[in-house]
Amino acid sequence: MERVLVTGAAGFIGAHVAEHCQRLGMSVLGTDDLSGGFADNVPAGVELVVGDLREPGFVDSLWARHGPFDHVYHLGAYAAEGLSHFIRRYNYETNLIASMNLVNAAVNGGVQRFVFTSSIAVYGAGQTPMTEEMTPRPEDPYGISKLAVELDLAAAREMFGLNYTVFRPHNVYGEKQNIADKYRNVIGIFMNQVLSGQPMTIFGDGEQTRAFSHIDDVAPAIAESPRVEGARNEVFNIGADTPYTVLELAYEVASALGREPEIRHLEARNEVVHAFSDHSKMARVFPPREPVPLHEGIRRMADWVRARGPREPVVFRNIEIEKNLPPSWR
Repeated sequence: MERVLVTGAAGFIGAHVAEHCQRLGMSVLGTDDLSGGFADNVPAGVELVVGDLREPGFVDSLWARHGPFDHVYHLGAYAAEGLSHFIRRYNYETNLIASMNLVNAAVNGGVQRFVFTSSIAVYGAGQTPMTEEMTPRPEDPYGISKLAVELDLAAAREMFGLNYTVFRPHNVYGEKQNIADKYRNVIGIFMNQVLSGQPMTIFGDGEQTRAFSHIDDVAPAIAESPRVEGARNEVFNIGADTPYTVLELAYEVASALGREPEIRHLEARNEVVHAFSDHSKMARVFPPREPVPLHEGIRRMADWVRARGPREPVVFRNIEIEKNLPPSWR
Protein backbone atom coordinates (compact mmCIF):
# COMPACT_ATOMS: atom_id res chain seq x y z
CA MET A 1 0.00 0.00 0.00
CA GLU A 2 1.33 3.44 -0.95
CA ARG A 3 1.91 5.75 2.00
CA VAL A 4 1.36 9.43 1.15
CA LEU A 5 1.56 12.82 2.84
CA VAL A 6 -1.04 15.47 1.99
CA THR A 7 -0.29 19.02 3.17
CA GLY A 8 -3.20 21.41 3.59
CA ALA A 9 -5.37 18.38 4.34
CA ALA A 10 -7.83 20.41 6.43
CA GLY A 11 -8.18 22.94 3.64
CA PHE A 12 -10.42 22.86 0.62
CA ILE A 13 -8.55 21.14 -2.20
CA GLY A 14 -6.29 19.21 0.17
CA ALA A 15 -9.21 17.56 1.95
CA HIS A 16 -10.69 16.41 -1.35
CA VAL A 17 -7.33 15.13 -2.63
CA ALA A 18 -6.83 13.20 0.63
CA GLU A 19 -10.26 11.61 0.17
CA HIS A 20 -9.51 10.59 -3.42
CA CYS A 21 -6.14 9.16 -2.37
CA GLN A 22 -8.00 6.96 0.10
CA ARG A 23 -10.37 5.84 -2.64
CA LEU A 24 -7.31 4.78 -4.64
CA GLY A 25 -6.26 2.56 -1.73
CA MET A 26 -3.49 4.79 -0.37
CA SER A 27 -2.65 5.24 3.30
CA VAL A 28 -2.86 8.98 3.97
CA LEU A 29 -1.26 11.21 6.59
CA GLY A 30 -2.53 14.78 6.52
CA THR A 31 -0.96 17.91 7.93
CA ASP A 32 -2.29 21.46 8.29
CA ASP A 33 -1.74 24.51 10.49
CA LEU A 34 -5.51 25.19 10.60
CA SER A 35 -4.96 28.84 9.66
CA GLY A 36 -7.51 28.60 6.89
CA GLY A 37 -8.79 25.04 7.09
CA PHE A 38 -10.98 23.11 9.48
CA ALA A 39 -10.30 19.80 11.18
CA ASP A 40 -13.79 18.55 10.27
CA ASN A 41 -12.84 18.83 6.59
CA VAL A 42 -10.35 15.98 7.01
CA PRO A 43 -11.80 12.69 5.71
CA ALA A 44 -12.42 9.90 8.17
CA GLY A 45 -9.45 7.55 8.33
CA VAL A 46 -6.90 10.30 7.61
CA GLU A 47 -4.71 11.09 10.60
CA LEU A 48 -4.20 14.85 10.93
CA VAL A 49 -0.95 16.24 12.36
CA VAL A 50 -1.24 19.95 13.16
CA GLY A 51 1.88 22.00 12.59
CA ASP A 52 3.63 24.73 10.60
CA LEU A 53 5.54 23.79 7.44
CA ARG A 54 7.61 26.95 7.84
CA GLU A 55 9.37 25.17 10.71
CA PRO A 56 12.02 22.73 9.39
CA GLY A 57 11.92 20.71 12.59
CA PHE A 58 8.21 20.09 12.25
CA VAL A 59 8.59 19.00 8.61
CA ASP A 60 11.41 16.61 9.50
CA SER A 61 9.30 15.16 12.32
CA LEU A 62 6.63 14.09 9.84
CA TRP A 63 9.14 11.67 8.32
CA ALA A 64 10.71 10.68 11.61
CA ARG A 65 7.39 9.86 13.31
CA HIS A 66 5.07 8.94 10.45
CA GLY A 67 7.15 8.18 7.35
CA PRO A 68 8.46 7.06 5.04
CA PHE A 69 6.18 8.38 2.29
CA ASP A 70 5.98 7.18 -1.30
CA HIS A 71 4.45 10.43 -2.51
CA VAL A 72 3.92 13.97 -1.24
CA TYR A 73 0.92 16.07 -2.29
CA HIS A 74 1.74 19.65 -1.43
CA LEU A 75 -1.45 21.72 -1.23
CA GLY A 76 -0.67 23.76 1.88
CA ALA A 77 -0.59 27.45 0.94
CA TYR A 78 -2.27 30.81 1.46
CA ALA A 79 -3.78 31.42 -1.95
CA ALA A 80 -4.95 35.03 -1.63
CA GLU A 81 -3.48 36.27 -4.89
CA GLY A 82 -4.66 39.89 -4.68
CA LEU A 83 -3.79 40.23 -1.00
CA SER A 84 -0.29 38.88 -1.60
CA HIS A 85 0.86 42.36 -2.69
CA PHE A 86 0.21 43.58 0.85
CA ILE A 87 1.54 40.55 2.78
CA ARG A 88 4.73 39.91 0.84
CA ARG A 89 6.78 38.45 3.69
CA TYR A 90 3.96 36.21 4.88
CA ASN A 91 3.32 35.11 1.30
CA TYR A 92 6.92 34.06 0.67
CA GLU A 93 7.35 32.41 4.06
CA THR A 94 4.11 30.46 3.71
CA ASN A 95 4.15 29.62 0.01
CA LEU A 96 7.87 29.44 -0.79
CA ILE A 97 10.00 28.84 2.31
CA ALA A 98 7.59 26.23 3.65
CA SER A 99 7.70 24.48 0.27
CA MET A 100 11.50 24.38 0.34
CA ASN A 101 11.42 22.71 3.75
CA LEU A 102 9.16 20.08 2.26
CA VAL A 103 11.32 19.58 -0.85
CA ASN A 104 14.38 19.08 1.38
CA ALA A 105 12.58 16.43 3.40
CA ALA A 106 11.23 14.75 0.26
CA VAL A 107 14.73 14.44 -1.22
CA ASN A 108 16.20 13.16 2.04
CA GLY A 109 13.29 10.77 2.51
CA GLY A 110 13.45 9.20 -0.95
CA VAL A 111 9.99 10.34 -2.10
CA GLN A 112 9.01 8.89 -5.47
CA ARG A 113 6.74 11.71 -6.65
CA PHE A 114 6.24 15.27 -5.38
CA VAL A 115 2.85 16.57 -6.52
CA PHE A 116 2.57 20.35 -6.30
CA THR A 117 -0.42 22.61 -6.83
CA SER A 118 0.82 25.77 -8.45
CA SER A 119 -1.55 28.30 -10.06
CA ILE A 120 -2.36 30.03 -13.33
CA ALA A 121 -1.15 33.13 -11.49
CA VAL A 122 2.29 32.21 -12.87
CA TYR A 123 1.20 33.33 -16.35
CA GLY A 124 0.35 36.95 -15.55
CA ALA A 125 -1.77 39.11 -17.83
CA GLY A 126 -2.41 39.13 -21.55
CA GLN A 127 -1.86 35.42 -22.18
CA THR A 128 -5.21 33.80 -22.90
CA PRO A 129 -5.91 31.03 -23.32
CA MET A 130 -2.95 30.11 -21.15
CA THR A 131 -0.88 27.15 -22.31
CA GLU A 132 1.96 25.36 -20.56
CA GLU A 133 4.40 26.36 -23.31
CA MET A 134 4.02 30.08 -22.57
CA THR A 135 6.75 31.94 -20.74
CA PRO A 136 5.47 32.68 -17.21
CA ARG A 137 5.20 36.36 -16.29
CA PRO A 138 3.62 36.49 -12.83
CA GLU A 139 2.47 39.93 -11.71
CA ASP A 140 1.96 39.38 -7.98
CA PRO A 141 3.94 37.83 -5.12
CA TYR A 142 1.62 34.84 -4.99
CA GLY A 143 2.31 33.91 -8.62
CA ILE A 144 6.02 34.60 -8.13
CA SER A 145 6.18 32.22 -5.16
CA LYS A 146 4.37 29.48 -7.08
CA LEU A 147 6.69 29.81 -10.07
CA ALA A 148 9.74 29.74 -7.79
CA VAL A 149 8.61 26.39 -6.36
CA GLU A 150 8.09 25.04 -9.88
CA LEU A 151 11.62 26.07 -10.82
CA ASP A 152 13.05 24.58 -7.65
CA LEU A 153 11.33 21.25 -8.31
CA ALA A 154 12.88 21.16 -11.78
CA ALA A 155 16.28 21.86 -10.22
CA ALA A 156 15.76 19.16 -7.58
CA ARG A 157 14.87 16.73 -10.33
CA GLU A 158 18.14 17.44 -12.15
CA MET A 159 20.31 17.33 -9.02
CA PHE A 160 18.66 14.62 -6.92
CA GLY A 161 16.26 12.74 -9.19
CA LEU A 162 13.15 13.90 -7.32
CA ASN A 163 10.26 13.27 -9.70
CA TYR A 164 7.41 15.75 -9.65
CA THR A 165 4.08 16.65 -11.18
CA VAL A 166 2.88 20.25 -11.16
CA PHE A 167 -0.74 21.32 -11.56
CA ARG A 168 -1.86 24.86 -12.28
CA PRO A 169 -5.50 24.94 -11.16
CA HIS A 170 -7.67 28.01 -11.36
CA ASN A 171 -10.74 29.39 -9.59
CA VAL A 172 -11.65 26.13 -7.91
CA TYR A 173 -14.85 26.06 -5.88
CA GLY A 174 -17.10 23.55 -4.16
CA GLU A 175 -17.99 21.87 -0.91
CA LYS A 176 -15.60 22.34 2.04
CA GLN A 177 -14.40 25.73 0.80
CA ASN A 178 -13.73 28.36 3.46
CA ILE A 179 -16.48 30.93 2.88
CA ALA A 180 -15.23 33.08 5.79
CA ASP A 181 -12.13 34.20 3.86
CA LYS A 182 -12.96 37.66 2.50
CA TYR A 183 -9.84 37.91 0.32
CA ARG A 184 -10.20 34.91 -2.00
CA ASN A 185 -12.66 32.41 -3.47
CA VAL A 186 -15.25 34.72 -4.98
CA ILE A 187 -18.02 32.11 -5.06
CA GLY A 188 -17.65 31.46 -1.34
CA ILE A 189 -17.57 35.21 -0.65
CA PHE A 190 -20.76 35.72 -2.66
CA MET A 191 -22.56 32.86 -0.90
CA ASN A 192 -21.55 34.09 2.53
CA GLN A 193 -22.72 37.60 1.69
CA VAL A 194 -26.09 36.42 0.33
CA LEU A 195 -26.80 34.20 3.35
CA SER A 196 -25.83 37.08 5.67
CA GLY A 197 -28.33 39.39 3.95
CA GLN A 198 -25.62 41.55 2.41
CA PRO A 199 -25.13 42.61 -1.21
CA MET A 200 -22.55 40.76 -3.27
CA THR A 201 -19.52 43.03 -3.70
CA ILE A 202 -17.73 43.18 -7.05
CA PHE A 203 -14.51 45.05 -7.78
CA GLY A 204 -15.06 47.20 -10.86
CA ASP A 205 -17.72 46.51 -13.47
CA GLY A 206 -17.77 42.72 -13.05
CA GLU A 207 -16.74 42.05 -16.64
CA GLN A 208 -13.60 40.21 -15.51
CA THR A 209 -13.67 36.66 -16.88
CA ARG A 210 -12.64 33.44 -15.19
CA ALA A 211 -13.25 29.74 -15.85
CA PHE A 212 -14.62 28.47 -12.55
CA SER A 213 -13.64 24.88 -11.78
CA HIS A 214 -15.64 22.56 -9.53
CA ILE A 215 -13.51 20.54 -7.13
CA ASP A 216 -14.58 17.29 -8.81
CA ASP A 217 -12.90 18.51 -12.01
CA VAL A 218 -9.59 18.86 -10.18
CA ALA A 219 -9.05 16.65 -7.11
CA PRO A 220 -9.37 13.16 -8.68
CA ALA A 221 -6.65 13.81 -11.27
CA ILE A 222 -4.29 15.31 -8.70
CA ALA A 223 -4.72 12.23 -6.51
CA GLU A 224 -4.07 9.72 -9.29
CA SER A 225 -1.17 11.61 -10.91
CA PRO A 226 1.70 9.56 -9.35
CA ARG A 227 0.24 6.53 -11.10
CA VAL A 228 0.14 8.30 -14.48
CA GLU A 229 3.47 7.71 -16.17
CA GLY A 230 2.93 10.53 -18.67
CA ALA A 231 2.57 13.00 -15.79
CA ARG A 232 6.10 12.40 -14.51
CA ASN A 233 8.08 15.68 -14.42
CA GLU A 234 5.36 17.55 -16.30
CA VAL A 235 3.27 20.69 -15.72
CA PHE A 236 -0.48 20.75 -16.38
CA ASN A 237 -3.20 23.36 -16.47
CA ILE A 238 -6.24 21.83 -14.80
CA GLY A 239 -9.82 23.04 -14.47
CA ALA A 240 -12.84 24.18 -16.44
CA ASP A 241 -12.76 25.38 -20.03
CA THR A 242 -15.63 27.88 -20.22
CA PRO A 243 -15.03 31.42 -18.94
CA TYR A 244 -17.78 33.49 -17.31
CA THR A 245 -17.86 37.08 -16.13
CA VAL A 246 -17.92 37.75 -12.40
CA LEU A 247 -21.25 39.49 -12.96
CA GLU A 248 -22.71 36.35 -14.54
CA LEU A 249 -21.37 34.38 -11.61
CA ALA A 250 -23.13 36.65 -9.11
CA TYR A 251 -26.48 36.05 -10.77
CA GLU A 252 -25.85 32.30 -10.79
CA VAL A 253 -25.04 32.28 -7.07
CA ALA A 254 -28.13 34.29 -6.18
CA SER A 255 -30.31 31.94 -8.20
CA ALA A 256 -28.82 28.85 -6.52
CA LEU A 257 -29.63 30.32 -3.11
CA GLY A 258 -33.14 31.36 -4.15
CA ARG A 259 -32.52 35.09 -3.74
CA GLU A 260 -32.82 38.13 -5.95
CA PRO A 261 -29.33 39.37 -6.91
CA GLU A 262 -28.23 42.46 -5.01
CA ILE A 263 -24.84 43.76 -6.14
CA ARG A 264 -22.61 46.54 -4.86
CA HIS A 265 -19.77 47.62 -7.13
CA LEU A 266 -16.50 48.62 -5.47
CA GLU A 267 -13.59 50.53 -6.95
CA ALA A 268 -11.66 48.35 -9.40
CA ARG A 269 -8.50 46.79 -8.00
CA ASN A 270 -5.26 45.87 -9.70
CA GLU A 271 -5.89 42.36 -11.06
CA VAL A 272 -5.68 40.32 -14.24
CA VAL A 273 -8.93 41.05 -16.10
CA HIS A 274 -9.21 37.94 -18.27
CA ALA A 275 -7.76 34.59 -17.20
CA PHE A 276 -8.58 31.16 -18.53
CA SER A 277 -6.53 28.17 -19.60
CA ASP A 278 -6.10 25.65 -22.36
CA HIS A 279 -6.31 22.05 -21.07
CA SER A 280 -5.42 20.06 -24.18
CA LYS A 281 -2.22 18.70 -22.57
CA MET A 282 -4.24 17.43 -19.61
CA ALA A 283 -6.68 15.74 -21.98
CA ARG A 284 -3.84 13.95 -23.79
CA VAL A 285 -2.29 12.46 -20.65
CA PHE A 286 -5.13 11.81 -18.19
CA PRO A 287 -8.28 9.71 -18.62
CA PRO A 288 -11.22 11.83 -19.82
CA ARG A 289 -13.78 13.05 -17.29
CA GLU A 290 -17.12 14.72 -17.83
CA PRO A 291 -16.79 18.24 -16.39
CA VAL A 292 -19.24 19.56 -13.82
CA PRO A 293 -21.28 22.39 -15.42
CA LEU A 294 -21.14 25.70 -13.54
CA HIS A 295 -24.91 25.67 -12.94
CA GLU A 296 -24.75 22.23 -11.30
CA GLY A 297 -21.54 22.83 -9.37
CA ILE A 298 -22.78 26.05 -7.81
CA ARG A 299 -25.98 24.33 -6.73
CA ARG A 300 -24.02 21.54 -5.09
CA MET A 301 -21.94 24.06 -3.19
CA ALA A 302 -24.99 26.17 -2.34
CA ASP A 303 -26.71 23.15 -0.77
CA TRP A 304 -23.60 22.46 1.31
CA VAL A 305 -23.24 26.11 2.40
CA ARG A 306 -26.95 26.52 3.15
CA ALA A 307 -26.86 23.49 5.46
CA ARG A 308 -24.04 25.07 7.48
CA GLY A 309 -25.10 28.71 7.39
CA PRO A 310 -23.03 31.87 6.97
CA ARG A 311 -19.73 32.49 8.74
CA GLU A 312 -18.30 35.70 10.11
CA PRO A 313 -15.64 36.93 7.67
CA VAL A 314 -12.13 36.61 9.04
CA VAL A 315 -9.93 39.71 8.85
CA PHE A 316 -6.22 39.20 8.07
CA ARG A 317 -4.52 40.93 11.00
CA ASN A 318 -0.94 41.19 9.78
CA ILE A 319 -1.09 43.50 6.77
CA GLU A 320 2.48 44.55 5.94
CA ILE A 321 1.76 47.33 3.42
CA GLU A 322 -1.24 49.65 3.79
CA LYS A 323 -0.59 51.69 0.65
CA ASN A 324 -3.25 51.02 -2.05
CA LEU A 325 -4.96 48.37 0.09
CA PRO A 326 -8.63 48.22 -1.03
CA PRO A 327 -10.84 49.79 1.67
CA SER A 328 -13.02 46.67 1.87
CA TRP A 329 -9.94 44.66 2.91
CA ARG A 330 -9.08 46.86 5.89
